[in-house]
Amino acid sequence: MNEHLLHAALTAAERGWHVFPLRPGTKRPALHGETACPGTGPCAQGHVKWEDRATTDPDRIRTTWSHGAYNVGIATGPSGLLVVDLDVPKDKGSSDAPCGATAFAALCERAGHAVPDTYRVPTASGGEHLYFTAPDGIRLTNTAGTIAPLVDTRAWGGYVVAAGSVTPAGQYEALRGSEAAVLPDWLLAILRPAPSAVQAPAVALAGQSRRYADVALAKEVRNVAAAQVGAREGTLFRAARALGRFVAWGDLARHTVEQALQEAGEAAGLTVAECRSTVRSALNWSIAHNPTRRDAA
Repeated sequence: MNEHLLHAALTAAERGWHVFPLRPGTKRPALHGETACPGTGPCAQGHVKWEDRATTDPDRIRTTWSHGAYNVGIATGPSGLLVVDLDVPKDKGSSDAPCGATAFAALCERAGHAVPDTYRVPTASGGEHLYFTAPDGIRLTNTAGTIAPLVDTRAWGGYVVAAGSVTPAGQYEALRGSEAAVLPDWLLAILRPAPSAVQAPAVALAGQSRRYADVALAKEVRNVAAAQVGAREGTLFRAARALGRFVAWGDLARHTVEQALQEAGEAAGLTVAECRSTVRSALNWSIAHNPTRRDAA
């Protein structure tokens, strides 16, 4: 038994975080049947899910870690966590590429807030994990580069390597902040799932469907233009994500949506570059997740 790793697992569990074993010296789940599916959801082959097996039971933890020097994984969803993963460029030799920490700091600045002070764990690759407690009643999921380049998030369907774990690249240790802060409202506004659009009746004609899209565009433009400091970028992001489905369905032209939201964002006080980056990122995400055109006949 490795007492250091057992202590790390028990410490995380004492915080109410659900832990499971990772293969010694790695970031991959060690649970039986997880070798091919270490990722983020139900497995078509019927493998056991590490998210379901994660626990805070100290007796189960002691039993598990008595069998090997396992690293510690934290299942973020069951733990009520949203972890922001600030990554570093894969090409570390490029001095021009900003890291995730820089991109996130810029995002916070545009939102009118300082980088939140919370429980932090540096990653072995040189990045950093910022832990936040997720709000009740909202099921947040993982994102990859959605809110900013090299800024991912882990929630339901995801996990992070806990402080105390050791890999060949280095050890994970908490930096500062004894407690995970509550997820800021402005960041929640960006991350929360977009509400489902009210579907036009199946018998609607194509012209009616396009008019419905035009109404949605006008509404979102008004919301963005009226957004207050601290909520502007989140409002713009949600608007672009909501309208992206109409672009994917062929009801709105992408350039029309981009121009309208760009003007609304600038009217709210965002810069040209901030608007362009936010709108493009959110539209790309939404179009990719709404590839099928609705039947308007």
